[in-house]
Amino acid sequence: MGGAVSAGEDNDELIDNLKEAQYIRTELVEQAFRAIDRADYYLEEFKDNAYKDLAWKHGNIHLSAPCIYSEVMEALDLQPGLSFLNLGSGTGYLSSMVGLILGPFGVNHGVELHSDVIEYAKQKLDFFIKTSDSFDKFEFCEPSFVTGNCLEISPDCTQYDRVYCGAGVQKEHEDYMKNLLKVGGILVMPLEEKLTKITRTGPSAWETKKILAVSFAPLILPNHADSGKSRIVHLPPVAVRSLQDLARIAIRGTIKKIIHQEAMSKNGNGLKNPTRFKRRRVRRRRMETIVFLDKEVFASRISNPSDDNNNSEDLEDERQEEEETKPSELKPDPPVNFLREKVLSLPLPDPLKYYLLYYREK
Repeated sequence: MGGAVSAGEDNDELIDNLKEAQYIRTELVEQAFRAIDRADYYLEEFKDNAYKDLAWKHGNIHLSAPCIYSEVMEALDLQPGLSFLNLGSGTGYLSSMVGLILGPFGVNHGVELHSDVIEYAKQKLDFFIKTSDSFDKFEFCEPSFVTGNCLEISPDCTQYDRVYCGAGVQKEHEDYMKNLLKVGGILVMPLEEKLTKITRTGPSAWETKKILAVSFAPLILPNHADSGKSRIVHLPPVAVRSLQDLARIAIRGTIKKIIHQEAMSKNGNGLKNPTRFKRRRVRRRRMETIVFLDKEVFASRISNPSDDNNNSEDLEDERQEEEETKPSELKPDPPVNFLREKVLSLPLPDPLKYYLLYYREK
């Protein structure tokens, strides 16, 4: 699936294309997509294809096309503090984007059939937390993954506000999926070749909306040939944050507010000075005279002897102006992590500073 939008040169250009094509429609979803570089979830030798609107599969590792993930994120209608279950969580790319929106008091769980993919997802999650410049711009709901078949989830599991299934669901499993939802919750899944949004409006009431035609690999049915018994999948418990962790969240939030207030006062209530543009030099052009005579057209040029000299001077001036502007365009200032700078400047012991920064490398 995919190919609905043009490829991008980088992650931001891909997101621009998804916005222009109306796959990304809300600010929260856009921020999440921009914060996590899709290429980081590819194996190194396949990164050239990361910004194409195409699905990618290598062994058990799989990523859906960007246009599909965009539709899924929009359909889930995510809000801070909700609980989310990702069935077939794969690389963790989608779960990590969801975690940026859910915030520190959400719940973010994933079930993945293949243990090697779980390990891959954990590596990518660790890389994002330790190295991404985007991490400090959000308060993150870190995903937790368990191995197992999503059709064997324990019947006494908790229900979720939002559920996504990343494999094709047949009609006989529709009710099973619906029962994972709380009342008021939203389920998004490929149901009989259609990406479908189902909202639970009551204990036994549902609203269904078909979003678009898709082609997904079907859910893998449980295999009980070895033992003859079902392998029950126990989802992660809903963890209660420690007082120490809550204090870290509160302190980081306070520092971010201070940074925002300082930026507002520096920029005059957030209004930046208008951008100053260099006045472009007007290039002189030769005048053309067109004469109509007896249904025939005659064109002549009226030239000034000094035109050639002036034009060459103007071209040279334009070339110099372009060279002057190129360095700033090609070498933008590196982004500044103001939260990190502020924390490191605090009169605190180093271990406490690094705890506030989640022991991040940069």
